[in-house]
Amino acid sequence: MPRGAEQTAQHIASLGGGSEIRDRENALAPRHGDLPQKVPGATRTDAEVTKRRLDLTKLDPAGRELLHDPWSEAHAAVFGANIENYIGTVKLPVGLAGPLRVNGLHAHGDYYLPLATTEAALVASYHRGCLLVSEAGGASVALLSEGVARAPGFIFESIAEAGRFVVWAMEARDQIRQAAEATTSHGKLSDFRVTVDGSHVYLLLEFTTGDASGQNMVTIAADAACRFIMEHTPVRPRHCFVEANLSGDKKASAQSFQNVRGRKATAEVRLPAALIRRRLRTDAAAMEAYWRMSALGGVMSGTIGVQGHYANGLTALSIACGQDAACVAESAVGVTRFVECDQGELHATVTLPNLIVGTVGGGTGLPTQAACLDILGLRGTGGARAFAEITAALCLAGELSIIGALCAGEFTRAHHKLARAKASAAQTDSASRPL
Repeated sequence: MPRGAEQTAQHIASLGGGSEIRDRENALAPRHGDLPQKVPGATRTDAEVTKRRLDLTKLDPAGRELLHDPWSEAHAAVFGANIENYIGTVKLPVGLAGPLRVNGLHAHGDYYLPLATTEAALVASYHRGCLLVSEAGGASVALLSEGVARAPGFIFESIAEAGRFVVWAMEARDQIRQAAEATTSHGKLSDFRVTVDGSHVYLLLEFTTGDASGQNMVTIAADAACRFIMEHTPVRPRHCFVEANLSGDKKASAQSFQNVRGRKATAEVRLPAALIRRRLRTDAAAMEAYWRMSALGGVMSGTIGVQGHYANGLTALSIACGQDAACVAESAVGVTRFVECDQGELHATVTLPNLIVGTVGGGTGLPTQAACLDILGLRGTGGARAFAEITAALCLAGELSIIGALCAGEFTRAHHKLARAKASAAQTDSASRPL
Protein backbone atom coordinates (compact mmCIF):
# COMPACT_ATOMS: atom_id res chain seq x y z
CA MET A 1 0.00 0.00 0.00
CA PRO A 2 1.40 3.45 -0.87
CA ARG A 3 2.46 5.67 2.03
CA GLY A 4 1.28 9.25 2.52
CA ALA A 5 -2.14 10.81 1.97
CA GLU A 6 -1.56 11.84 -1.65
CA GLN A 7 -0.20 8.45 -2.71
CA THR A 8 -3.03 6.67 -0.90
CA ALA A 9 -5.65 8.83 -2.63
CA GLN A 10 -4.04 8.12 -6.03
CA HIS A 11 -4.02 4.41 -5.31
CA ILE A 12 -7.69 4.36 -4.31
CA ALA A 13 -8.62 6.36 -7.42
CA SER A 14 -6.78 3.83 -9.60
CA LEU A 15 -9.02 1.07 -8.25
CA GLY A 16 -12.05 2.65 -9.92
CA GLY A 17 -15.50 2.90 -8.41
CA GLY A 18 -18.99 1.44 -8.46
CA SER A 19 -19.14 -1.79 -10.45
CA GLU A 20 -15.35 -1.93 -10.76
CA ILE A 21 -14.98 -2.12 -6.97
CA ARG A 22 -17.71 -4.78 -6.76
CA ASP A 23 -15.92 -6.80 -9.45
CA ARG A 24 -12.68 -6.59 -7.49
CA GLU A 25 -14.45 -7.65 -4.28
CA ASN A 26 -15.95 -10.63 -6.07
CA ALA A 27 -12.53 -11.61 -7.42
CA LEU A 28 -11.16 -11.66 -3.86
CA ALA A 29 -14.01 -13.74 -2.41
CA PRO A 30 -13.36 -17.40 -1.40
CA ARG A 31 -14.41 -20.03 -3.97
CA HIS A 32 -15.84 -23.28 -2.63
CA GLY A 33 -15.98 -25.67 -5.55
CA ASP A 34 -14.45 -28.90 -6.73
CA LEU A 35 -10.66 -28.80 -6.92
CA PRO A 36 -8.66 -30.10 -9.87
CA GLN A 37 -6.98 -33.48 -9.50
CA LYS A 38 -4.33 -33.50 -6.78
CA VAL A 39 -0.71 -34.25 -7.59
CA PRO A 40 -0.27 -38.02 -7.08
CA GLY A 41 2.32 -40.19 -5.33
CA ALA A 42 4.43 -37.81 -3.23
CA THR A 43 7.59 -39.93 -2.86
CA ARG A 44 7.40 -42.05 -6.01
CA THR A 45 9.65 -41.21 -8.95
CA ASP A 46 8.84 -44.10 -11.30
CA ALA A 47 7.85 -43.40 -14.90
CA GLU A 48 4.13 -44.08 -14.45
CA VAL A 49 3.59 -41.59 -11.64
CA THR A 50 5.93 -39.02 -13.17
CA LYS A 51 3.87 -39.14 -16.39
CA ARG A 52 0.65 -38.63 -14.43
CA ARG A 53 2.11 -35.56 -12.76
CA LEU A 54 3.40 -34.16 -16.05
CA ASP A 55 -0.07 -34.66 -17.53
CA LEU A 56 -1.38 -32.17 -14.96
CA THR A 57 1.00 -29.47 -16.23
CA LYS A 58 -0.50 -29.52 -19.76
CA LEU A 59 2.99 -28.96 -21.18
CA ASP A 60 3.51 -29.81 -24.82
CA PRO A 61 5.88 -32.71 -25.65
CA ALA A 62 8.84 -30.34 -26.10
CA GLY A 63 8.31 -28.81 -22.67
CA ARG A 64 7.94 -32.20 -21.03
CA GLU A 65 11.16 -33.37 -22.69
CA LEU A 66 13.03 -30.35 -21.31
CA LEU A 67 11.98 -31.16 -17.74
CA HIS A 68 12.15 -34.94 -17.91
CA ASP A 69 14.86 -35.70 -20.43
CA PRO A 70 16.61 -39.09 -20.73
CA TRP A 71 19.28 -38.10 -18.19
CA SER A 72 16.62 -37.09 -15.65
CA GLU A 73 14.67 -40.30 -16.27
CA ALA A 74 17.82 -42.39 -15.78
CA HIS A 75 18.53 -40.77 -12.40
CA ALA A 76 14.93 -40.43 -11.18
CA ALA A 77 15.34 -43.10 -8.50
CA VAL A 78 18.18 -41.10 -6.95
CA PHE A 79 16.09 -37.94 -6.76
CA GLY A 80 13.40 -39.62 -4.66
CA ALA A 81 15.38 -39.03 -1.47
CA ASN A 82 15.60 -35.29 -2.13
CA ILE A 83 12.22 -34.25 -3.49
CA GLU A 84 8.53 -35.05 -3.46
CA ASN A 85 6.09 -34.92 -6.37
CA TYR A 86 8.98 -35.26 -8.84
CA ILE A 87 8.42 -34.18 -12.47
CA GLY A 88 11.97 -33.63 -13.75
CA THR A 89 15.03 -31.46 -13.39
CA VAL A 90 15.85 -27.80 -13.99
CA LYS A 91 19.18 -27.19 -15.68
CA LEU A 92 21.32 -24.19 -14.75
CA PRO A 93 24.55 -23.11 -16.38
CA VAL A 94 27.66 -23.66 -14.23
CA GLY A 95 30.71 -21.44 -14.58
CA LEU A 96 34.21 -21.94 -13.21
CA ALA A 97 36.03 -19.25 -11.23
CA GLY A 98 39.64 -19.34 -10.15
CA PRO A 99 42.15 -20.41 -9.28
CA LEU A 100 41.55 -19.19 -5.74
CA ARG A 101 44.54 -19.70 -3.44
CA VAL A 102 43.44 -20.53 0.10
CA ASN A 103 45.84 -20.67 3.04
CA GLY A 104 43.56 -22.11 5.68
CA LEU A 105 43.58 -24.32 8.72
CA HIS A 106 41.58 -26.94 6.82
CA ALA A 107 41.69 -25.81 3.16
CA HIS A 108 45.17 -25.32 1.79
CA GLY A 109 45.70 -25.13 -1.96
CA ASP A 110 44.56 -23.63 -5.24
CA TYR A 111 40.89 -24.23 -6.00
CA TYR A 112 38.62 -23.87 -9.03
CA LEU A 113 35.08 -23.04 -7.91
CA PRO A 114 31.91 -24.21 -9.72
CA LEU A 115 29.22 -21.52 -9.58
CA ALA A 116 25.67 -22.18 -10.81
CA THR A 117 23.70 -19.08 -11.71
CA THR A 118 21.46 -17.40 -14.29
CA GLU A 119 22.91 -13.96 -13.55
CA ALA A 120 25.40 -12.71 -16.12
CA ALA A 121 28.46 -10.90 -14.69
CA LEU A 122 28.38 -12.90 -11.45
CA VAL A 123 30.96 -15.52 -12.37
CA ALA A 124 33.12 -12.92 -14.11
CA SER A 125 33.17 -10.78 -10.98
CA TYR A 126 34.05 -13.62 -8.62
CA HIS A 127 36.63 -14.94 -11.10
CA ARG A 128 38.35 -11.55 -11.15
CA GLY A 129 38.32 -11.45 -7.35
CA CYS A 130 39.78 -14.95 -7.14
CA LEU A 131 42.68 -14.03 -9.42
CA LEU A 132 43.29 -10.84 -7.44
CA VAL A 133 43.44 -12.70 -4.13
CA SER A 134 45.62 -15.46 -5.58
CA GLU A 135 48.13 -13.03 -7.10
CA ALA A 136 48.44 -11.39 -3.66
CA GLY A 137 49.53 -14.73 -2.17
CA GLY A 138 46.11 -16.10 -1.33
CA ALA A 139 43.52 -15.64 1.39
CA SER A 140 44.41 -16.56 4.95
CA VAL A 141 41.33 -18.29 6.35
CA ALA A 142 40.45 -19.70 9.76
CA LEU A 143 37.42 -21.67 10.88
CA LEU A 144 36.58 -20.12 14.26
CA SER A 145 33.70 -22.17 15.65
CA GLU A 146 30.90 -24.59 14.78
CA GLY A 147 27.39 -25.29 15.97
CA VAL A 148 23.85 -25.76 14.64
CA ALA A 149 20.96 -25.16 17.00
CA ARG A 150 17.36 -26.19 17.46
CA ALA A 151 15.20 -24.36 19.98
CA PRO A 152 12.37 -26.50 21.41
CA GLY A 153 9.66 -24.46 23.15
CA PHE A 154 7.43 -25.30 26.12
CA ILE A 155 4.32 -23.45 27.31
CA PHE A 156 3.24 -23.69 30.96
CA GLU A 157 0.30 -22.44 32.98
CA SER A 158 2.36 -20.02 35.05
CA ILE A 159 5.79 -18.54 35.65
CA ALA A 160 6.11 -20.76 38.73
CA GLU A 161 5.61 -23.90 36.61
CA ALA A 162 8.10 -22.64 34.07
CA GLY A 163 10.62 -22.04 36.85
CA ARG A 164 10.22 -25.56 38.28
CA PHE A 165 10.65 -26.99 34.78
CA VAL A 166 13.89 -25.06 34.24
CA VAL A 167 15.32 -26.32 37.53
CA TRP A 168 14.50 -29.91 36.54
CA ALA A 169 15.80 -29.49 32.98
CA MET A 170 19.15 -28.18 34.17
CA GLU A 171 19.50 -31.11 36.54
CA ALA A 172 18.50 -33.56 33.77
CA ARG A 173 20.63 -32.06 31.00
CA ASP A 174 22.99 -35.05 30.88
CA GLN A 175 20.05 -37.42 30.31
CA ILE A 176 18.59 -35.02 27.72
CA ARG A 177 21.98 -34.97 25.98
CA GLN A 178 22.11 -38.77 25.90
CA ALA A 179 18.62 -38.97 24.40
CA ALA A 180 19.50 -36.45 21.69
CA GLU A 181 22.89 -37.94 20.81
CA ALA A 182 21.44 -41.46 20.58
CA THR A 183 19.84 -40.46 17.25
CA THR A 184 23.13 -39.77 15.43
CA SER A 185 26.66 -41.11 15.23
CA HIS A 186 28.02 -37.71 14.18
CA GLY A 187 26.12 -35.06 16.15
CA LYS A 188 27.16 -33.97 19.64
CA LEU A 189 25.25 -31.64 21.93
CA SER A 190 27.82 -28.91 22.56
CA ASP A 191 25.69 -26.27 24.32
CA PHE A 192 22.47 -26.21 26.35
CA ARG A 193 20.95 -22.79 27.05
CA VAL A 194 17.64 -21.75 28.60
CA THR A 195 15.54 -18.65 27.88
CA VAL A 196 12.43 -17.88 29.96
CA ASP A 197 9.76 -15.46 28.78
CA GLY A 198 6.88 -15.45 31.24
CA SER A 199 5.35 -18.93 31.15
CA HIS A 200 7.29 -19.81 27.96
CA VAL A 201 10.57 -21.73 28.12
CA TYR A 202 12.97 -22.07 25.18
CA LEU A 203 15.77 -24.64 25.24
CA LEU A 204 18.53 -23.75 22.80
CA LEU A 205 20.22 -27.04 21.92
CA GLU A 206 23.40 -26.51 19.90
CA PHE A 207 25.11 -29.43 18.16
CA THR A 208 28.28 -30.08 16.24
CA THR A 209 27.32 -31.98 13.10
CA GLY A 210 30.45 -33.57 11.62
CA ASP A 211 30.64 -33.10 7.85
CA ALA A 212 26.89 -32.58 7.36
CA SER A 213 25.29 -29.15 7.28
CA GLY A 214 23.16 -30.70 9.99
CA GLN A 215 19.69 -29.22 9.65
CA ASN A 216 17.87 -32.56 9.61
CA MET A 217 20.32 -34.11 12.07
CA VAL A 218 19.64 -31.54 14.79
CA THR A 219 15.88 -31.64 14.17
CA ILE A 220 15.78 -35.39 14.78
CA ALA A 221 18.04 -35.07 17.82
CA ALA A 222 15.96 -32.22 19.28
CA ASP A 223 12.79 -34.25 18.75
CA ALA A 224 14.30 -37.12 20.74
CA ALA A 225 15.20 -34.66 23.50
CA CYS A 226 11.62 -33.36 23.53
CA ARG A 227 10.20 -36.88 23.77
CA PHE A 228 12.51 -37.65 26.70
CA ILE A 229 11.45 -34.42 28.40
CA MET A 230 7.73 -35.08 27.93
CA GLU A 231 8.12 -38.59 29.34
CA HIS A 232 10.12 -37.58 32.43
CA THR A 233 9.40 -33.97 33.36
CA PRO A 234 7.57 -33.58 36.70
CA VAL A 235 5.96 -30.37 35.39
CA ARG A 236 3.77 -31.12 32.39
CA PRO A 237 3.71 -28.28 29.81
CA ARG A 238 0.51 -27.38 27.99
CA HIS A 239 2.35 -27.47 24.67
CA CYS A 240 5.73 -28.64 23.37
CA PHE A 241 7.21 -27.63 20.00
CA VAL A 242 10.41 -29.03 18.53
CA GLU A 243 11.32 -25.56 17.16
CA ALA A 244 10.04 -22.31 18.69
CA ASN A 245 11.79 -19.93 16.26
CA LEU A 246 14.68 -18.98 18.53
CA SER A 247 17.37 -20.90 16.65
CA GLY A 248 17.65 -18.50 13.71
CA ASP A 249 16.90 -21.23 11.17
CA LYS A 250 16.82 -19.85 7.60
CA LYS A 251 16.70 -16.21 8.65
CA ALA A 252 19.17 -13.49 9.54
CA SER A 253 19.28 -13.01 13.31
CA ALA A 254 21.31 -10.95 15.75
CA GLN A 255 21.80 -14.04 17.91
CA SER A 256 23.53 -16.02 15.16
CA PHE A 257 25.51 -12.97 14.07
CA GLN A 258 26.99 -12.60 17.55
CA ASN A 259 27.66 -16.31 18.04
CA VAL A 260 27.60 -19.03 15.38
CA ARG A 261 25.10 -21.00 13.38
CA GLY A 262 26.70 -23.64 11.21
CA ARG A 263 30.37 -22.73 10.82
CA LYS A 264 32.01 -19.38 11.53
CA ALA A 265 34.97 -18.45 9.33
CA THR A 266 37.10 -15.39 8.77
CA ALA A 267 39.33 -14.61 5.77
CA GLU A 268 41.88 -11.89 5.01
CA VAL A 269 44.24 -10.73 2.28
CA ARG A 270 46.70 -7.86 1.92
CA LEU A 271 46.76 -6.31 -1.58
CA PRO A 272 49.77 -4.32 -2.82
CA ALA A 273 49.02 -0.93 -4.37
CA ALA A 274 50.36 -1.94 -7.78
CA LEU A 275 48.11 -5.00 -7.89
CA ILE A 276 45.05 -2.92 -6.99
CA ARG A 277 45.83 -0.50 -9.82
CA ARG A 278 46.47 -3.24 -12.35
CA ARG A 279 43.54 -5.52 -11.53
CA LEU A 280 40.92 -3.11 -10.20
CA ARG A 281 42.00 0.23 -11.72
CA THR A 282 41.51 2.06 -8.42
CA ASP A 283 43.43 2.47 -5.14
CA ALA A 284 43.21 1.48 -1.49
CA ALA A 285 42.14 4.96 -0.35
CA ALA A 286 39.06 4.90 -2.57
CA MET A 287 38.17 1.35 -1.50
CA GLU A 288 38.43 2.23 2.18
CA ALA A 289 36.36 5.38 1.60
CA TYR A 290 33.68 3.30 -0.12
CA TRP A 291 33.75 0.75 2.72
CA ARG A 292 33.26 3.49 5.33
CA MET A 293 30.32 4.95 3.45
CA SER A 294 28.75 1.53 2.84
CA ALA A 295 29.16 0.66 6.52
CA LEU A 296 27.18 3.75 7.48
CA GLY A 297 24.62 2.96 4.80
CA GLY A 298 24.21 -0.51 6.28
CA VAL A 299 23.67 0.94 9.75
CA MET A 300 21.06 3.42 8.47
CA SER A 301 19.20 0.71 6.56
CA GLY A 302 19.21 -1.64 9.56
CA THR A 303 21.18 -4.55 8.11
CA ILE A 304 22.61 -7.25 10.36
CA GLY A 305 26.31 -6.95 9.65
CA VAL A 306 27.86 -4.92 6.85
CA GLN A 307 28.77 -6.51 3.53
CA GLY A 308 28.27 -6.04 -0.17
CA HIS A 309 26.92 -9.17 -1.81
CA TYR A 310 27.79 -12.39 0.02
CA ALA A 311 24.48 -13.84 -1.20
CA ASN A 312 25.61 -13.89 -4.85
CA GLY A 313 28.58 -16.18 -4.34
CA LEU A 314 26.94 -18.21 -1.59
CA THR A 315 23.87 -18.99 -3.69
CA ALA A 316 25.85 -19.91 -6.80
CA LEU A 317 28.23 -22.17 -4.87
CA SER A 318 25.38 -23.68 -2.82
CA ILE A 319 23.31 -24.66 -5.85
CA ALA A 320 26.31 -26.12 -7.67
CA CYS A 321 27.48 -28.15 -4.67
CA GLY A 322 24.18 -29.48 -3.32
CA GLN A 323 23.73 -27.19 -0.33
CA ASP A 324 20.36 -26.00 1.01
CA ALA A 325 20.05 -22.76 -0.93
CA ALA A 326 17.42 -21.40 1.49
CA CYS A 327 20.14 -21.24 4.15
CA VAL A 328 21.66 -18.32 2.24
CA ALA A 329 19.07 -16.26 4.16
CA GLU A 330 21.21 -16.75 7.27
CA SER A 331 24.59 -17.53 5.75
CA ALA A 332 24.76 -14.18 3.91
CA VAL A 333 25.33 -12.32 7.17
CA GLY A 334 28.67 -10.98 8.26
CA VAL A 335 31.16 -8.14 8.19
CA THR A 336 33.49 -6.90 5.47
CA ARG A 337 36.32 -4.56 6.51
CA PHE A 338 38.75 -2.62 4.30
CA VAL A 339 41.68 -0.66 5.76
CA GLU A 340 44.34 1.28 3.84
CA CYS A 341 47.82 0.43 5.11
CA ASP A 342 51.34 1.74 4.50
CA GLN A 343 52.49 2.23 0.91
CA GLY A 344 48.94 2.13 -0.42
CA GLU A 345 48.26 -1.48 0.51
CA LEU A 346 44.74 -2.66 1.35
CA HIS A 347 44.02 -5.04 4.21
CA ALA A 348 40.66 -6.71 3.47
CA THR A 349 38.80 -9.11 5.76
CA VAL A 350 35.44 -10.87 5.86
CA THR A 351 33.85 -12.75 8.74
CA LEU A 352 30.82 -14.98 8.19
CA PRO A 353 29.35 -16.53 11.37
CA ASN A 354 26.46 -18.48 9.81
CA LEU A 355 27.82 -20.75 7.07
CA ILE A 356 25.41 -23.70 6.83
CA VAL A 357 27.51 -25.97 4.62
CA GLY A 358 28.36 -29.67 4.42
CA THR A 359 29.95 -32.26 2.18
CA VAL A 360 27.74 -35.24 3.10
CA GLY A 361 23.97 -35.61 3.23
CA GLY A 362 21.27 -33.44 1.69
CA GLY A 363 21.85 -32.69 -1.97
CA THR A 364 25.59 -33.41 -1.92
CA GLY A 365 25.03 -36.94 -3.23
CA LEU A 366 23.08 -35.94 -6.34
CA PRO A 367 25.02 -36.66 -9.54
CA THR A 368 25.90 -33.18 -10.79
CA GLN A 369 26.29 -31.73 -7.31
CA ALA A 370 28.66 -34.53 -6.35
CA ALA A 371 30.67 -33.77 -9.50
CA CYS A 372 30.97 -30.11 -8.46
CA LEU A 373 32.22 -31.15 -5.02
CA ASP A 374 34.71 -33.38 -6.81
CA ILE A 375 36.03 -30.32 -8.64
CA LEU A 376 36.90 -28.93 -5.21
CA GLY A 377 38.17 -32.31 -4.02
CA LEU A 378 35.83 -32.14 -1.03
CA ARG A 379 33.08 -34.70 -1.60
CA GLY A 380 32.31 -36.91 1.39
CA THR A 381 33.63 -37.24 4.90
CA GLY A 382 36.32 -34.84 6.02
CA GLY A 383 35.53 -31.97 3.67
CA ALA A 384 33.06 -29.69 5.48
CA ARG A 385 35.52 -27.53 7.39
CA ALA A 386 37.62 -26.96 4.30
CA PHE A 387 34.46 -26.15 2.35
CA ALA A 388 33.53 -23.47 4.92
CA GLU A 389 36.98 -21.89 4.63
CA ILE A 390 36.87 -21.90 0.82
CA THR A 391 33.40 -20.34 0.96
CA ALA A 392 34.68 -17.50 3.15
CA ALA A 393 37.60 -16.94 0.76
CA LEU A 394 35.17 -16.80 -2.18
CA CYS A 395 33.10 -14.16 -0.39
CA LEU A 396 36.27 -12.13 0.22
CA ALA A 397 37.09 -12.32 -3.49
CA GLY A 398 33.59 -11.19 -4.37
CA GLU A 399 33.70 -8.21 -2.01
CA LEU A 400 37.01 -7.00 -3.47
CA SER A 401 35.76 -7.33 -7.04
CA ILE A 402 32.44 -5.54 -6.60
CA ILE A 403 33.82 -2.71 -4.48
CA GLY A 404 36.71 -2.31 -6.89
CA ALA A 405 34.21 -1.99 -9.76
CA LEU A 406 32.18 0.60 -7.84
CA CYS A 407 35.30 2.63 -7.03
CA ALA A 408 36.56 2.49 -10.62
CA GLY A 409 33.16 3.48 -12.04
CA GLU A 410 32.92 0.15 -13.89
CA PHE A 411 30.01 -1.49 -12.05
CA THR A 412 27.24 -0.39 -14.42
CA ARG A 413 29.37 -0.83 -17.54
CA ALA A 414 30.24 -4.40 -16.58
CA HIS A 415 26.60 -5.34 -16.08
CA HIS A 416 25.62 -3.69 -19.34
CA LYS A 417 28.35 -5.49 -21.24
CA LEU A 418 27.95 -8.93 -19.65
CA ALA A 419 24.22 -8.98 -18.96
CA ARG A 420 22.14 -6.75 -21.23
CA ALA A 421 24.45 -6.82 -24.28
CA LYS A 422 24.93 -10.60 -24.09
CA ALA A 423 21.20 -11.15 -23.69
CA SER A 424 20.44 -8.99 -26.73
CA ALA A 425 23.08 -10.80 -28.80
CA ALA A 426 21.71 -14.19 -27.73
CA GLN A 427 18.16 -13.19 -28.72
CA THR A 428 19.36 -11.93 -32.11
CA ASP A 429 21.36 -15.10 -32.70
CA SER A 430 18.41 -17.27 -31.72
CA ALA A 431 16.07 -15.37 -34.02
CA SER A 432 18.46 -15.81 -36.97
CA ARG A 433 18.77 -19.57 -36.59
CA PRO A 434 16.65 -21.80 -38.87
CA LEU A 435 13.86 -23.66 -37.12
